[in-house]
Amino acid sequence: MRDPIIVSVTGGAGQVAYSLLFRIANGEVFGMDRPVSLIIKEVPQFVSTLEGVKMELEDCAFPLLRDVTLTDSDDEAFRGANWALLVGATPRGPGMERKDLLTLNATSFRDQGRAINKTAAENIRVVVVGNPCNTNCLIAMHHAPDVPRSRFTALTRLDQNRAMAQLAQKSGTMVTDVTNLAIWGNHSATQYPDFENARIRGEKAPEVIGDRDWLENTFVETVQKRGAAIIAARGKSSAASAANAVLDHVRSAIIPTPGDNWVSAGVISDGNNYGIADGLIFSFPVRSDGSGDYAIVEGVPLSDYAHKKLETTQWELISEREDVKELL
Repeated sequence: MRDPIIVSVTGGAGQVAYSLLFRIANGEVFGMDRPVSLIIKEVPQFVSTLEGVKMELEDCAFPLLRDVTLTDSDDEAFRGANWALLVGATPRGPGMERKDLLTLNATSFRDQGRAINKTAAENIRVVVVGNPCNTNCLIAMHHAPDVPRSRFTALTRLDQNRAMAQLAQKSGTMVTDVTNLAIWGNHSATQYPDFENARIRGEKAPEVIGDRDWLENTFVETVQKRGAAIIAARGKSSAASAANAVLDHVRSAIIPTPGDNWVSAGVISDGNNYGIADGLIFSFPVRSDGSGDYAIVEGVPLSDYAHKKLETTQWELISEREDVKELL
């Protein structure tokens, strides 16, 4: 049996964390030969709720679950952690603008970045889930200068999964038949789900579907606004699907990407990737060699239509960065 892996999860009393903690503990993410120690963080007023979560985890009698630590301290939340899943964030309320949400969450991600830099394991990998996740990731990364920037990623795998499901339904195929579906840009309504380079059973998606108008309008808009549609339908934001995407994101980082496929993740741009400005956390098509890090796929062809979509989402991220510039 291998040494335990330490996984830190913030926002532990929330629905997303509740949906993913048990799946981490049962071995489906890091393997059936890898024991897991969980550190679950919540803000002070909700820490008592975590006691019930801990009892449930214990009552599952997971063979691989070594221990569960509960805390409201950033330093303790990341002490020795190999993976940090930053799920916790204040959600957008009625009448709030995106800038308001950024301001509300910015200091929290600053403090978490500092704590990660101070107490996490040397091989720490960080996945930012709490929204606006791209810019929250940028803030946390900035305040953890001793951690390689490649170790910080923002979650856009949920958007990829949503897009793959839509293409599969439209084409009458299985989700496993859809490959090379990249999400470009921000995890927001400006994101670009790249149908032009997507494949369905190895064929170009536009050729399989044969309806460019549906792809440019219905498909793109459905993916961009899926989160809002779920809130309207169930009265709450995505939880189980978001948790599932987090686990997909981690698994794809620790398992080599098969063949010539790619997946989606928000990673740091160095100014040399598809004309995207330096220093943005931008979702690209990425691959992993199984080390836990993602590398941007080079040479993906982009049409004039796609370039316009990337420009729109890039400017939104530049604007967000400007809104929190005092923390960067």
